Amino acid sequence: MTAYAPARYADFHILHPLPASLLNRGEDDLPKTLNLGGVVRALVSSQSWKRAVRLRLEDDLDEHAARTRMLPLRVADALRAAGWPTDLAAFAGTQIVRSATTEGLKTEENQRGITSATLYLPRDVLDDLTDLCTEHRPHLEEALAKETAAQTAPAKGTRKKPKAEAVLPTPRVASVIRRRTATINLFGRMLAEVPDAHVDGAVQMAPAFTVHASSPQPDYFTAVEDWAAPNEAGSAHLQTAFFTTGLLYRYATVNLTELTRNLNGNHDQALHLLSLFADAFIDVMPGAKKTSTAPHTYPHLVHYTIRDRRPVSYAAAFEQPVKHAPGGGYTAPAITALSEHAAGLNRLLGTRRLVGCGYATLHPGPVDHLGTAHAGLDDLIDALTKNAALPTGTPA
Repeated sequence: MTAYAPARYADFHILHPLPASLLNRGEDDLPKTLNLGGVVRALVSSQSWKRAVRLRLEDDLDEHAARTRMLPLRVADALRAAGWPTDLAAFAGTQIVRSATTEGLKTEENQRGITSATLYLPRDVLDDLTDLCTEHRPHLEEALAKETAAQTAPAKGTRKKPKAEAVLPTPRVASVIRRRTATINLFGRMLAEVPDAHVDGAVQMAPAFTVHASSPQPDYFTAVEDWAAPNEAGSAHLQTAFFTTGLLYRYATVNLTELTRNLNGNHDQALHLLSLFADAFIDVMPGAKKTSTAPHTYPHLVHYTIRDRRPVSYAAAFEQPVKHAPGGGYTAPAITALSEHAAGLNRLLGTRRLVGCGYATLHPGPVDHLGTAHAGLDDLIDALTKNAALPTGTPA
């Protein structure tokens, strides 16, 4: 596969019907909504769907990462489990973040010393960091003894408490924190405090929204008291919950050029991760309220495009809310709106930067303007990766 210049993107467009569900709530505990085109739509945040996709990919690759501010506490826990004294284990945990850079990572002392910034790390770095602490245990014991002595010594004046000295080797701690997993290469990492730890994300994901008007609907429910007193009927719990229904438009794009760069030029690995991402993005749903809604539907239509230079969302196809068909249902009108929007964009933009496109659908007939019709999702993902590997300038 040749290098991409200046950039290549794989765009995913999905129409996904949902029954009564509550995939994503706001701070008011109500379903999230979006006002678009003058009407209220149901919305599922990109963060919610992205986390579900990330966890699936980590399971598929058996390569897990963690977003956390608890690194010093988890290091201390691991050392205590290995038999370290509590005070020494806690001190070693603080030294991990103190030694990560020349100035140390910023921490929240009123919250047990957790890091101020969220770290995104491979989960197995915990083993490497505890091994490093074990290797330098004599130095940690000596430093803790000095710190304890200084704290118990008579105070002299009102000088500010000096900053703790780094005990562990900073280059080694920083090297561990800079390590990546496949999902870090895909989704990126913001960590400005550690040089060279920042990773530009290759995946961009939009919030999903219904292509039509959809307001939250109330669901009044009760939980019966099974151990009520004799001759007494009643409920143990009364509440009104809310759910949403509708046909979602879901969009994501993968910057293959950025992903290849994150993988140090490994084109084959970039294509492999693209295929895994495609499968996960199509298949996975957020798990909120699944035990009481079981909204386990599948996308009705999946469409992909491979483009050079910039990605293109089809969200504007639904700026005007879709009206249901005469016999009911939004799916067929939404497919028509998507198809017509794709045709309009092809006329406007031309196809010189469109490398390939295709679709798979439950729709009974062919769909115009979306490229090659694939019998199923496996065929679609195979075609997607083959088109992604074509040289720059290849016509669609």
